[in-house]
Amino acid sequence: MKNKELADLFERMADILEFKGENPFKINAYRKASRILGDLTQDIEEVAERGELKKISGIGEGIAQKIDEYLKTGKVSKFEEARKGVGDELIALMDIPGLGPKTLALIHKEKGIKNLSQLEKAVVDDSLISLPGMGEKKVENIKRGIQLLKQSKGRMNLGMAFPVAKRVVETLRKKTGSEKIEWAGSLRRMRENIGDIDILATGTNHEKIIETFTHLPGVKEILASGETKASVIVEGGLQIDLRVVEENSYGAALQYFTGSKAHNIHLRGIARAREIKINEYGVFKREKKIGGKEEKDIYRILGMDWIEPELREDRGEIEAAQEKRLPKLIEEADIKGDFHVHSNWSDGSSSIEEVARAAQQKGYQYIVICDHSQSLKIAHGLDETRLIKQIEEIDRLNEKLKNFRILKGTEVDILSDGGLDLSEKALEKLDFVVASVHSGFKQDRERMTKRIINALENPYLHVLGHPTGRLLGARDPYEVEMGEVMETAKKYGKALEINAYSERLDLDDIHCRKAKEMGIRVAIGTDSHHLDQMWMMSLGVAVARRGWLETKDVLNTLSLQELLKWFHKK
Repeated sequence: MKNKELADLFERMADILEFKGENPFKINAYRKASRILGDLTQDIEEVAERGELKKISGIGEGIAQKIDEYLKTGKVSKFEEARKGVGDELIALMDIPGLGPKTLALIHKEKGIKNLSQLEKAVVDDSLISLPGMGEKKVENIKRGIQLLKQSKGRMNLGMAFPVAKRVVETLRKKTGSEKIEWAGSLRRMRENIGDIDILATGTNHEKIIETFTHLPGVKEILASGETKASVIVEGGLQIDLRVVEENSYGAALQYFTGSKAHNIHLRGIARAREIKINEYGVFKREKKIGGKEEKDIYRILGMDWIEPELREDRGEIEAAQEKRLPKLIEEADIKGDFHVHSNWSDGSSSIEEVARAAQQKGYQYIVICDHSQSLKIAHGLDETRLIKQIEEIDRLNEKLKNFRILKGTEVDILSDGGLDLSEKALEKLDFVVASVHSGFKQDRERMTKRIINALENPYLHVLGHPTGRLLGARDPYEVEMGEVMETAKKYGKALEINAYSERLDLDDIHCRKAKEMGIRVAIGTDSHHLDQMWMMSLGVAVARRGWLETKDVLNTLSLQELLKWFHKK
């Protein structure tokens, strides 16, 4: 559970060093370490105990030493040294989306600003506009960043909460012997951001469950511990609340603590019309309890099909359940490949062969290598000469791989006019082309919409990557008319990406459902830059499920041969 703490520490160290104007290579090394640790599925303490820190792709000697130091002492001396002279309130300003450390350093130097209240005052009275490189637009971005920061307080994104909850639940089940332990709330609905993590449990020994929970590895503070409830703070500052219920009420409680407020109110209204009462203790007909041990009891008794947790938002799922027309949602087991993975040819940390082997271990039939194109120089994007060399390497690797195919792809930049960053001569050599916007996010709605439509009209493009450009809690979607974009995708038979990277989750569930209604296929890509990010396919599938998607709606469910046929239709 120290993964997040270390990731946060290295990200903060990079911010402080950038604020101080230190070496960019050192800064980037810390940011890279932060990304790797933040996405690592293994427990970093267990990796360290095995002496395998340097086996983590992208972790070198220096970072490994700092990780080891932190795990042993709770501190990193280089971090303590770096933060000298930079106050805590000033460091806290580095959390504001859109306010980079360099800009903060300028504001601090020129205006003496060192806390949030001073910054808010300066944003309101326009005293920042005259600073070099600022202007009205940048000040407006800072103002919006402050709003985003305040909105996200006490919230965490799905990619942070899901692996923590999964690890806690699995550990509790193993140590207590109870299989009826599950996360609930908005996390079970797999919303893109949640508050606290809620866990529901039952078993023969309630005391043992509570005791085990409050003494899990990584628990920093016990907030409360009673006969049926407990709350703890774990590494990374996350709060987890546990509720233990009687076994004959477990299903009712799980339903009660999972559905959204609107979903549950709708259900209770249906129940009242039948003179039935439902609550966290069970289902009652007058005074007689008629169900509640199993979650499915509630929906069955109310005359409807079982509703998957991800759908419980009161967006028509109750009516569909009553009319026996709920979709059979896609499952992660249906996924046959990942459409968006980076290798060390651009800014990934692993070789193409290492990526392929990892994909095989996940049971995939194929993987698509989508390294950046030449315009994205910061990501060491491939020009056409290097792209040809990569294609040749993939061909060599495919000759020795059995029952698996590496597909030749690219994540090509959509230029400001909607052109693509590689020539059609180069693109036609590829199996798969995903095109994404990586710059010029401030174009107005009309220009951005036209830009993306122009790209979709290119005959060699297969998928529009992270279509709205958002970063959860850090950057709003760019201004674009998604209705027109989706109409164009439908017209030309293009797919839209669910970018499963935890900070994106783009498309969102609302646009996924709209794509389904319009008959537009969706492609899920993890946008992995190292192997420990490939688990995020779980997040992409969760978004698809929240968007009512079935296997027929998602390209990743096609076999290799079916997929190649789809490619050749383009």
